[in-house]
Order: sequence, then structure tokens, then C-alpha cells
Amino acid sequence: MVKARLLWVDDEVDLLKPYILFLEEKGYGMQCVNNGRDAIELCRSQRFDIVFLDEQMPGLSGLETLAELHSSYPEMPVVMVTKSEDEGIMNRAIGKKITDYLIKPVNPSQVLMSIKKILEQGERMTEVVTQEYRDLFNLLIAEIEDCRTANDWISVYKKLVFWELKLDQTQSPMREMLAAQKAEANRLFAKFIRRSYERWIIDGRDHPDRPVMSPDLFERFVFPTIDKGEKLFFILIDNFRFDQWQAVKDIAGEFFTCREDIYFSILPTATPYARNAVFSGLMPRQLSEMFPDFWVNESEDEGKNLHEELFVKTHLERQGRSCHFSYHKVNRNLEGEKLVARFPELEKYDLNLLVFNFIDLLSHARTESRMIRELAADESAYRSLTRSWFLHSPLSALLGKIAERGYKVVLTTDHGSIRVKKGVKVVGDKETGVNLRYKLGKNLGYDPKVLFDIIRPENTGLPSPNMSTRYIFAVNDDFFVYPNNYNHYQSYYENSFQHGGISMEEMMIPVVTLDSKLPITNY
Repeated sequence: MVKARLLWVDDEVDLLKPYILFLEEKGYGMQCVNNGRDAIELCRSQRFDIVFLDEQMPGLSGLETLAELHSSYPEMPVVMVTKSEDEGIMNRAIGKKITDYLIKPVNPSQVLMSIKKILEQGERMTEVVTQEYRDLFNLLIAEIEDCRTANDWISVYKKLVFWELKLDQTQSPMREMLAAQKAEANRLFAKFIRRSYERWIIDGRDHPDRPVMSPDLFERFVFPTIDKGEKLFFILIDNFRFDQWQAVKDIAGEFFTCREDIYFSILPTATPYARNAVFSGLMPRQLSEMFPDFWVNESEDEGKNLHEELFVKTHLERQGRSCHFSYHKVNRNLEGEKLVARFPELEKYDLNLLVFNFIDLLSHARTESRMIRELAADESAYRSLTRSWFLHSPLSALLGKIAERGYKVVLTTDHGSIRVKKGVKVVGDKETGVNLRYKLGKNLGYDPKVLFDIIRPENTGLPSPNMSTRYIFAVNDDFFVYPNNYNHYQSYYENSFQHGGISMEEMMIPVVTLDSKLPITNY
């Protein structure tokens, strides 16, 4: 059994053979690369317990490689290996949070001592975190079982995500226990939604326990700012979960103070419904009645989010607000870079609405691409990819410019996603939609005990293309599969990230208010 997996990055890789043989004899798995770029790519597809990094390399230097590794994998131990005793170099390395450093020439015993010191620290941290979670396990179970309101569920979900990220940093066996606890929470959460959702929609904002939902977002988080005459950037990252926000919040925190909230996506937790509800301030049924020419049914091929700018315009008009706004949708980095270059133009508007689609594209690509499946093999890797994108995307540069000018940001999403495991058989006709977590149609065949069905769509603010239309939603980590060729589709979609149904990850999503903490720059 391999004690730990080590990566050594050095342009003189041929000189490392004695170290490789020595460490492999001691039970460690070794891989070597001769440049920083290869090291970064390797870390994206494999997990290493320690990285040994040569400071002086051609191309990407050791310090530059360290910065890249730390931004994407902040908890990964890195040992800097240098020929120089230059105090400035070591201070910069320590400032970038290296775990240890060695000065050449290094003998194998020094390397072994560094490894043992780092691994023993990791083992101690694992023991501490494991014991902390074990001590709180029963209390968390009781809190999950006692949830009665949306606020109760928000509190529980935040705690589950906290422990998920904390246990990510360890090899604790408690990770499996937490996954089981989260699955049980999702089972009870689905029951809560079954009991509560229809009343939330029928009673509207008069319902005493209704949380902030998709159509309420502008009234709660946008209008108060623009009513005070402040400029606002409303940035929506499609398919952005609360745990993914937690994975990147320290990056945003370099520029802003962050006030976190969680709101509830409407059903279906899918872009055509949830995002249109955010921008219009209307439930889907109201939208289909007010804009019959623009509402696109599930069976039609036309894009279902082509009129968001119009929905924002009519939303503002209905509320009596003459707000000068811009709307932009970013699907590729090049589009984002052009938007950043046009920042002075954006400053002319009271309200700028920007939609970034990367994470939604990533989740779909993960389903279709074996390589992306391997890169985002589990929840932890999915968060890591999100962090890497966020850090290096035009969005990060844009946030920096916004902060420099002292403007406010509302950063949010339209829905989340869940990693699905089990196929549930349903039967539908050719008009039935293709989404794996929800379906609507007039001839659906299903077992009502394993899902949530809505027989009267009008009671939940949903349109009815036919008199007998009903909606069904997957719960827990299930997904819908037609009986023909069931095994193929079960295998194909298992462990993919899907949305549209009922889960904490899909419905309870972040909305974060960012206030600049940088000195204001005048151009």
C-alpha cells in the first residue's frame, strides 16, 4: 500500500532518480515532471499528498507555479526546493503559504523528514476534524429531523456544506458518514417541499414561512440599491451551488465584504423557469399568459431564454422604476474579456445584468465528455474546477474593476444541481420533455411514491400546455429513465450533475451582496 502520493517538479528531472528510488523503497508513490505547466495539468487530474517544487525553472518559475497551485488547491502541501538562500525569494514563497522549504543540495533523509512532518500534521488535522464531526453527528441528526420551516432547512444546509468543505481537507472516514447524513436530509427535505410548496405559491408573500423565491429576488436585493441611486452589478452564474460559492468566496473576499443569503429556486429548478422568474418577477404561468408569443413549450426546439432583457424591462416598468440598464450573456471567455474591456461603457448604467454560463456548460460537458467526468469525478473535484474557473475567468477581472470603482454587486444564480445516482422508470409520449430531473406531459406513467407530482399546475404557478398536463419531479439523487434501454441510460447518466428536481443543492441557492473594500479609483 502506498503511504502517500508525491509529485516532484524540477527541470533537471534526470537528477532525481536517487530520490525516486529511495522514496519508493520507503513506500511512497512518486511522479516527476520537468516544468510548472505539466505540474498544474497533472494536479487537475490526480490528487497528490505533497508537491516538491524547484524554485528555479525556465518558463513558468517555481514561484509562479506555486501561485497557480495555491489558487486552485489551497490546502495541498507544497515544499519549495531552491539553490538560493536569498531572503527575498524565501519571503515571497512563505507569503504564498508554502508548507516547507529545502535548500539544495538536498539529501534523501532531509526529504524524508519533511514528508513525515507534513503527513503527521495532516494526520493530526484529520483526527481533530473527525472527532469534531463525530461529536456533533447526533446533534445534526436531531436538527435535521426537527426542521419545520424554510429557515430551519437553510440553517441545516449551511452546516452540512460547512462540514463537507472541512472534511474535504482530510482523508477522514467521516466523509462517507456525512454523505449518508446529507442523503437522509435530502429525503426529509423532499417531504418538506411536498407539504409546503403549493401553499407558498398560492398564498404568495402573505405566507408566514415562505422563503425568498425566484420572483422575489429583484424586490429583495436589487430595488433597494437602485432606489438609493447606487450603481449595481447583478451577476448571475447559471447553475451555481452554495458549496461552490463557499469554495470561491475567499477570492471575492480580496475585493469585497460579502453578505451571504440563501433563497429558494422555484420548480422546476431549471433555467427556462427559474431564471425567467428571476428577471421577470413572475411565475411561469403568469409569464406564459402575459407573453404568449415568447413562452416556449418543452416540446419546441426554440431557445427558452431568449427574451430575458425584455422581461427585465417590463419588470422595471411594472414596478414604476425608470432604470437605465444593460444586459449581457457570457458563454465564452472571449465574450467576457470583451465585456471587461468595455467596462467604462458599463459604468454609464444604473444597473448592469450579466449572466455567466460556464458552470452550466461544465455540468453538461461532464455528462458528455469522459475527460471532464474524470476532472470532475466527485463533489470535491467539481468545486475545485469551479474555483479554478472563477479565479482565471474574466469574471474575476471584472469584479476587480467593480471593486476599484466602489460599486455594489449582487452575485447569485438561478438554480443548483445534484449528482444523480439512481434511475427511476417513467413512461411518456413524444411530447414529454427530455430533462432527467423533471418531466411534464399528459400521458405520464410513474410510481407516485418515489417522486413528487403536481396534478394541478395552476396551483403552483406553472403553465398547462394541455388540460391534462401534470408535472413530475425527481427527489433525492434519482433521475428519470424510460424503460426501454434502461441499463444503458442508468450507466450513462449515473454520477452526472443534473437539475430540475427537488434537493437542497438545486433549490437552496446563494445570493451574495458584495460591497467594495478597496480605495476608490478615479479613471
